[in-house]
Amino acid sequence: MKKQSLFLLILFFISATSCFGAMKLGAPLTLQEVTKVSEINKHPEQYKGKRVLIEGLVVNVCAARGCWMDIASDVPFEQIKVKVVDGEIVFPLEAKGQMAKVEGIVQAIHLTEGQARSMAQHQAKESGEQVDLSTIKGPTTFYRIRGLGAEIN
Repeated sequence: MKKQSLFLLILFFISATSCFGAMKLGAPLTLQEVTKVSEINKHPEQYKGKRVLIEGLVVNVCAARGCWMDIASDVPFEQIKVKVVDGEIVFPLEAKGQMAKVEGIVQAIHLTEGQARSMAQHQAKESGEQVDLSTIKGPTTFYRIRGLGAEIN
């Protein structure tokens, strides 16, 4: 009897986990080929304006609105930010620590020194971290992905 109960319990967990596939957010993913985050970070101008599919570990999520998440690169200590239109897609806080595939457009964001400081303060507030504004000197450009769709496992 114990063996049958154990077997039924295992069968239940296997069927339950197979029923819950990936969490799908936004538009369905259409690209098949994954672009490495490290390649986008290494050659951002080559990807600017292009639609890409990336894959990686979710290392951070906007706690305020779920409007962005950071995806780890295939190179240690590298990442890229995925930003969506507020409310269009909401990344759940539970995504942190999960694997994700994200499709979107690579964007170049050009900021003055004042805008860069303001953005750093805003992001620090959203993530509950501290920021040293004295490290921001002069205008800056960074690259991110405007997210169109995502699958989180």
